[in-house]
Amino acid sequence: MDFARKSYDIFERSVYDYHIDDDVDAATRQPFDASTIEGVLYAKNRIDAVQWHLEDIIRDPAIDPVAALELKRRIDRSNQERTDMVEELDSYFRKIYSEVQVAPDATINTESPAWALDRLSILALKIYHMKAEAERSDATAEHRARCAAKLAVLEEQRGDLTAAIDTLLDDIAAGRKYMKVYRQMKMYNDTDTNPVLYGAKQG
Repeated sequence: MDFARKSYDIFERSVYDYHIDDDVDAATRQPFDASTIEGVLYAKNRIDAVQWHLEDIIRDPAIDPVAALELKRRIDRSNQERTDMVEELDSYFRKIYSEVQVAPDATINTESPAWALDRLSILALKIYHMKAEAERSDATAEHRARCAAKLAVLEEQRGDLTAAIDTLLDDIAAGRKYMKVYRQMKMYNDTDTNPVLYGAKQG
């Protein structure tokens, strides 16, 4: 299977599309039907791309504290959307492989396919930005060389990770591995589990 390799191509397209506007508030350039797996993968990386740049903005030493607080809340919402989308992807895989006969000696992986794809999506962003740093005309030669060396490592990681994900999917399809998805159960955004939030409701 080459699902991960195809996914990376979609992630990479999303990263490049984001940088056409390079604006966290710009409209998404969704080239796929949003109901397809390609559309979900593209939307997933779009969330990651916007959040990447929100994290840059919030680290501005001169940022207004009120603006920083609003950005932090926006990042929290983005994290929740990201988690929800990863779980949607895992539901897709569970449906695809629901009829597989699992071998008696099958083993579980350390992470689900969708969380591995989440790492691949972030890796696409790392590669794009490290490449930009390696080619920065206003940076020193030393800076460019350091970033070029890091870029080579990231590109090697891309090869390893895509191969590992595709192997995992092949193993699940063959019954050598099985999926067991644990929902993230994030507590900080939940008004029933964050004591600050449920305390405010009771107050």
